[in-house]
Amino acid sequence: MRYEVIVIGAGMVGTSIAWHLQKNNSQVLLLDKKLPGSETSYGNAGLIQREAIHTHPFPRQLTEMIRVLPNQGTDIRYRIPALLRYHQALLQYWKYSAPATVKKIEAEWQTLIAHCTSEHQTMISASGADELITRDGWLQLHRSEDTFKEAIESAIAAREQGVEHNVLSLAELKAMEPSANFDGFVGAIHWLNSWQVSNPSALVKAYAKNFEEMQGTIKESDVKEIVKEGEGWKIITDKETYYSDKLVIAAGPWSNDLIKPLGYNLPLFPMRGYHQHFKVTDKNTIHHSMFDMDKGFVMGPMQQGIRITTGAEMTTMNAPKNFGQLQTVLKFARKILPLDDAVESEAWAGSRPCMPDMKPVIGPAPKHDKLWFAFGHSHQGFTLGPMTGRIVEEMIHDKPLLVDITPFSAQRFSR
Repeated sequence: MRYEVIVIGAGMVGTSIAWHLQKNNSQVLLLDKKLPGSETSYGNAGLIQREAIHTHPFPRQLTEMIRVLPNQGTDIRYRIPALLRYHQALLQYWKYSAPATVKKIEAEWQTLIAHCTSEHQTMISASGADELITRDGWLQLHRSEDTFKEAIESAIAAREQGVEHNVLSLAELKAMEPSANFDGFVGAIHWLNSWQVSNPSALVKAYAKNFEEMQGTIKESDVKEIVKEGEGWKIITDKETYYSDKLVIAAGPWSNDLIKPLGYNLPLFPMRGYHQHFKVTDKNTIHHSMFDMDKGFVMGPMQQGIRITTGAEMTTMNAPKNFGQLQTVLKFARKILPLDDAVESEAWAGSRPCMPDMKPVIGPAPKHDKLWFAFGHSHQGFTLGPMTGRIVEEMIHDKPLLVDITPFSAQRFSR
């Protein structure tokens, strides 16, 4: 069968693109080796982060680099094979992390973040997924008076970008989450207009179900080859061959493998994260996700239990799991909450797709007509999926664009 558009990638980004296209009268096939919500979108911290107006630059201060170097941190770890394999991208990452460059990048990044909750709400309402959403924000915990003061100043400045917050004293924090032990903390920022999702995978699946209700098609297949054929595309999979007039690559960290045979080699690199759930009891019940700013991990209330989510591990896609970072995180997490019984016998691991300039690639492919890219959202694919979906649909159907997509062009890496 021939489709108007094939979208490869069934995470939050790919599913959102397919949803927007189908809603606007395209005949769309959503294609991936796993069903929607089964990979990276399954494993995140479950936050739609309206407050995430800042990027995560490469450490440039000597004290910060010395801190990371022993490779024992809770927020970031690395493996030597990954450093060697992705060294060129990491050098670019370091270059783009100069303060003046970061300021420009963040101004561009903020054009996407500004619409994240409103674009999610459109899809939430259409999908009937409101029961998965809590709209009373999340908590950023601080152990250091210095970093807390800096965070308060940053939060005040963020009001100009439409980000809302409250500053919580230690007493207010304890009143809000009485089950938690906040010994060692000095206070918190309560981000008010960011949203919590009780089951990230279920939200993606709800969007996918609504896509199918609009007569969209989902196929679980492993793409083996992409061939330009006349004015359109032929997609050869392990099960069947599909044809389309237009093609969107939104396969997260796997995207580069799909486009390299077409002559593209973008500096995409993966960052792995781990999570594990623990059974909820009367003694560990919490109502907000809590981010330990100094240790770099999130603990959040999920349908599956209390989810403990690590920071990032710089490693290759197929490297075996290494639970050292998670085990270190759990030592700190258990001081905050009693986490006695794990839900899973083994922790989950998944990879986030990152670009060295901390911005996604969203836009037409430079060398081919009727081919679009949408990947590289780093930690914010879950937050920015619906916004990306809207932009890609606007591009494909030649509509006025909600934001300027020039900063997200794939061509920025070939200049």
